[in-house]
Amino acid sequence: MTISSSLNAGVTGLNVNAARLATISDNIANSSTYGYKRAVSDFHSMVISGDGSTYSAGGVRVSSFRDIDTRGALIATTNPTDIAIAGRGMLPVTTISDAAGGAGTYPLSMVTTGSFRPDNQGFLRTSSGLVLMGWPANADGTMPTYPRDSTSGLQPVAINFSQFAGDPTTAISLAANLPATQTQASASGDPINASIEYFGNLGTSETLNITYTPTIPASGQSNTWTMVITDSASGGATIGEYTLVFDDTRGVGGTLLSVTPVSGGAYDSATGDVALTVDGGPLTLNIGALGTGDGLTQLSDTYAPISTTNNGTPAGNLTNVQVDENGFLTAIYDTGHTQRIYQIPLVDVPNPNGLISLDNQAYQVSNQSGSFALWDAGSGPTGQTIGFALEESSTDIAQELTNLIQTQRAYSSNAKIIQTVNEMLQETTNIIR
Repeated sequence: MTISSSLNAGVTGLNVNAARLATISDNIANSSTYGYKRAVSDFHSMVISGDGSTYSAGGVRVSSFRDIDTRGALIATTNPTDIAIAGRGMLPVTTISDAAGGAGTYPLSMVTTGSFRPDNQGFLRTSSGLVLMGWPANADGTMPTYPRDSTSGLQPVAINFSQFAGDPTTAISLAANLPATQTQASASGDPINASIEYFGNLGTSETLNITYTPTIPASGQSNTWTMVITDSASGGATIGEYTLVFDDTRGVGGTLLSVTPVSGGAYDSATGDVALTVDGGPLTLNIGALGTGDGLTQLSDTYAPISTTNNGTPAGNLTNVQVDENGFLTAIYDTGHTQRIYQIPLVDVPNPNGLISLDNQAYQVSNQSGSFALWDAGSGPTGQTIGFALEESSTDIAQELTNLIQTQRAYSSNAKIIQTVNEMLQETTNIIR
């Protein structure tokens, strides 16, 4: 009957508006929850086919989902491991119980933002117990190749703030001026000594001792020096001897004309690098390319050590970690040394709104979302990772309050339908009486 279908339509209207009220309540309650994605209720009409002479009300049904595609605003914080994403993608996380269990593989959940801080075991985790996951770097900071369609390479990110690390020196640049007058026939021929500090594989301070000895001709000027390099880490052993000849022609006078190895590694005339082998391994010493005057020169009558620069640092204590826009987590030591320790990939699925919603603003893959893929942050469809930032709730309070008023009016109207049908049925009963 048409009148009974009206009653059913009114009941369905009450049910769907009650469901919409529940999503609005959740949205308002989580308006200050970082990373919260607003719940949305969509109404869909139900049609019952009649015989054409009468109309039967089908009513309405509701479907609810998380609007995960909509991003909240990013706000700045003071914690370097507060992480947000500027664009598409999610951070991989697991539970603290699984991380502490040390399993070979870990269940994967996802969040769009998180305030991660180290706990008593060093795990970077949120206050709700979600642990950040990443790919560990090699000891030298390079990244191995990991699978992009599984979690087999992901590990809970653990930071050990009591650890020490050193950065061995692998390259030194040397700039100095040798006195041209010392290669004349009347010169004394006294050698010039210099030393350069470098850092070994164990973070210890070592020294390269360099002796420049001029070649004194019988007459005129030789413009030639013998450079001998010894290594303190090798017990003072000679690791290289080179004959340096300087140009005395106009325009390029005082620059290196030739470098001839007597012992030790080769000299690259294009780059100015001398290949040395110290006690801890290979090391390059840059003395300047031929004809450039960038490294060693021979001018005037004064020895002048201009500059010495090298990479590497002594052993230092880890003091902080930071994440960059590409998801690389870098350890910072009190000596100024920095080293990459993890890469945080971003998880992406074809349909983010199809993900299963969990507690604590976390999500899991479902049939509706499609399979996940792991991306380098800032590549492919994913956005960049932002440290010192969190994503705010996507709830718009003004809009939710408007929806609340509309829902209240709609609920009252559907209740009025039921009241009217009840009165009509009462009239029908009175006719029979």
